[in-house]
Formats: sequence, C-alpha cells, structure tokens
Amino acid sequence: MPQKDPCQKQACAIQKCLQANKYVESVCADVIKAMRRCCETHAANSICCSGFKNSEPTENKSSTHPSGML
Repeated sequence: MPQKDPCQKQACAIQKCLQANKYVESVCADVIKAMRRCCETHAANSICCSGFKNSEPTENKSSTHPSGML
C-alpha cells in the first residue's frame, strides 16, 4: 500500500481555501505558508511539493495582474 503524501493535507487546504475565496491568493496566505513549511521538511517524499520546490513566496514577486491593479 502506498504511503500517504506528507503534505497532502496542506495541498487540499490550499485548494479548498482558493475555491472558497474566488482564487484570491492573498486571502489564503496562511495555508500557502503552511504548505511551504511542509515542503521545506518533506519535499523529497511529497509529490504535492513538486510545484513549490523552486517557487518564491507571492509577496516577493512583482505584480503581474492583467489590469495592473490589485
């Protein structure tokens, strides 16, 4: 039997939060941080972390919103 992904709970929490908040990432910052913390510890054992390995936190990225306003 395959072992459960150690960061699956956090990945699901992100999806749930984003869906509930019309995909506004800033509203879900806490659950995204929890996922990053999990991936710092379990990246080698978590397929859920594949998109977080080399990504930077949102607050460090420049605004790329299509309208130029947030």
